[in-house]
Amino acid sequence: MKMKKRYFAACLLVAIAFGWLTLGGTAYVMKKTSSTEFCVSCHTMQIPYEEYQGSIHFSNAKGIRAECADCHIPSNPIDYVITKILASKDIYHEFVTGKIDTEEKYEEHRMAMAETVWAQMRANDSVTCRSCHVRDAMDSFEQSEDAVKMHEFAKENGQTCIDCHKGVAHFPPEAEMDSEAFDNLLAKTAETNNTATLVYPVAAIAMGDFGMINPATKLTVIETNETSRKVQIDAYQMQGAEKVLYVGNGQRAIVATLTQQGQAALTVGAFKEDEYGNHWRTASLIADIDVQVLNDIAPLWNYAEQLDTVYCSGCHAKIGANHFTVNAWGPVAKGMGERTDISEEDLEILTKYFQSNAKDIVKH
Repeated sequence: MKMKKRYFAACLLVAIAFGWLTLGGTAYVMKKTSSTEFCVSCHTMQIPYEEYQGSIHFSNAKGIRAECADCHIPSNPIDYVITKILASKDIYHEFVTGKIDTEEKYEEHRMAMAETVWAQMRANDSVTCRSCHVRDAMDSFEQSEDAVKMHEFAKENGQTCIDCHKGVAHFPPEAEMDSEAFDNLLAKTAETNNTATLVYPVAAIAMGDFGMINPATKLTVIETNETSRKVQIDAYQMQGAEKVLYVGNGQRAIVATLTQQGQAALTVGAFKEDEYGNHWRTASLIADIDVQVLNDIAPLWNYAEQLDTVYCSGCHAKIGANHFTVNAWGPVAKGMGERTDISEEDLEILTKYFQSNAKDIVKH
């Protein structure tokens, strides 16, 4: 009987030791391989590590540092194990394929790698972000007015952290517009025939000595011949800014800029004061143009939506054009455009798209 007890005790001790070695050893290995030191020990991780070192997650006024695992490995046991298993592919590419072992290769695959991580974070509602950042704990008085608005917008529209915070630790992929997109848009102008009564320029165009017309401006066709069109612009002027024509009364979306000759050729109404003390009047101008135009605004807006997808959605979720007013969209688009390499011409088209569909326009 004593032998059986001793045998049982010995088996129990062996089982405990085996369990400690296996489970404890596994836990130790999992923890060690989740450390930042381990993550960046691979040559291919030097580029993202250097980007991370320049981010607010590495160094900030609070002295709080988010390590690699804090952002990339969920704490939920099942998701934790799944993430660790999926990470084995990184070891395979590091030592077998050399998929991103040079800076050129890394940049080539940056978009695909980023989209993989973004998709994972959308699927789990940015759970790793929210392990530190809790909405109910946010002090709105410490945030900028724009940040408060965007957090409310995200909450109302079911967006998650990664939708807007794609570049917080690593550089987002460089936005690239399809080089043929504008050429395709320009080709659409060939479909505009001589019977069109309304036309829209796809780029800034000259109107003789009168000045320049901005893209997307609605032009009423008065007369068409083989080489040019006589068009009329119906717009508004603000007192003190007579060189500019705006889309509406109090709405500062610029449709044209005028020379002295252009100002002299205007047909204008009387100035009337608005609720802010500014004075506005109607202004019409007839001018000749000789460039390609569209008789339907839809292709231009389709192009603008492509610009939105490439240059805006590359950093944050899409914001509906009806989120801001006409006047708000001007500085918002300009400020965001300065953070990208979008051309001035494309930024003007994108701005006009937002302004033409702004919340104080679409409601009418």
